[in-house]
Amino acid sequence: MTEPDPGATHSAHFADNRANWDDRAALHEAAGYGIAELLASPGAITKDVAADLGRLGDLTGLDVIHLQCHLGLDTISLARLGARRVVGLDLSARSLERARDLARRAGARIELVESNVYAARTAVTGDFDLVYTTLGVLCWLPDVGAWARVVARLLRPGGRLVLRDDHPVFMAVGDDASRGLTLHEPYFQRDEPMTWQNEGSYVEAPAGAAPIAHPCNHQWNHAVGEILTALLEAGLVLEEVGETRVSAWRRWPDLMEPCEDGYRFTDPALRDMLPLQLVVVARRPDPAALRNNE
Repeated sequence: MTEPDPGATHSAHFADNRANWDDRAALHEAAGYGIAELLASPGAITKDVAADLGRLGDLTGLDVIHLQCHLGLDTISLARLGARRVVGLDLSARSLERARDLARRAGARIELVESNVYAARTAVTGDFDLVYTTLGVLCWLPDVGAWARVVARLLRPGGRLVLRDDHPVFMAVGDDASRGLTLHEPYFQRDEPMTWQNEGSYVEAPAGAAPIAHPCNHQWNHAVGEILTALLEAGLVLEEVGETRVSAWRRWPDLMEPCEDGYRFTDPALRDMLPLQLVVVARRPDPAALRNNE
């Protein structure tokens, strides 16, 4: 039986999100987005990739795919860590246009592919040693089970997934801090998305920047149990599940302060009450390696 294709089922939602991210691409590049720092040195890598160095390990000679790569800054960073082949995949054509220019300026050899995540296996040739995806990624996908199956199909035996994302509990808390840090949004996956009309983004717009012309966007939350179970049902083995006290973005400016790894709650008591990021490392089993160890 053919399994449902979330990309087709939610085609209208993805069309809105594609237009929204096409607009965000220009806004994010204008806001800086860490581009100058990455281009300043041929050995520079992004803060997000730097945070995952211990999980990534030695990428020398490996084949890597970066899902939902946006402007490709993390993709460039993965190439700089010695990977043999690096593919960045994203829904937004305008994001990839800017990513190609940035890769050229950085002198990075990467491949960039325009595709919905759910179509990644047919859009990209070859298998991979690493699937990397971070941050703010799963909320744009309606079906976490279908996503996990795509990840498993992209990995060769022994290959790994490294996921670091906003924590689902963090995402379930409402954006309006004046109402208090209470659960305003769904924690569990639902068929219908949360739909927003937002002319801004998660970065501060520079002076004179035009508002996003296509403000409508759709998001889905996924519970921790749903994410982990989806990976297990896809045949992957969990190697690490972590939760952090830091966020990559300052969601509530009145309640958060910068720190070495991003942003944390200014009130120390709050830091032990709400997880801000979820980290998952999973591996596709290698039957040959298991036989050799017997």
